[in-house]
Amino acid sequence: MIIYNVTINIEEDIHADWIRWMKSSHIPDVMSTGYFLEHKICKVISTQEDETGHTYAIQYTCNSMNDLEKYQEKHAARLQEEHVNRYQGKFVAFRTLLEVV
Repeated sequence: MIIYNVTINIEEDIHADWIRWMKSSHIPDVMSTGYFLEHKICKVISTQEDETGHTYAIQYTCNSMNDLEKYQEKHAARLQEEHVNRYQGKFVAFRTLLEVV
């Protein structure tokens, strides 16, 4: 199994709107693509003293790299663009891939 992990830091002034939108719209849209088995939203609680905003790790689990590659090919750009258009300049994000062993 593969975990597609998106770590994102969201600015304080849009945090409440962002978490609502993620739960009600974005994550359901990602899950509806059919490539992921489950998801988790994890709030990062170990932060640096000078860190601002709120940091989350959103984890999507899929069966294989092939499933993830199909998701990225067919859906990722559109879904990421929706996020950028809504919250541009108010977040930083990076993605990692994890393999369940």
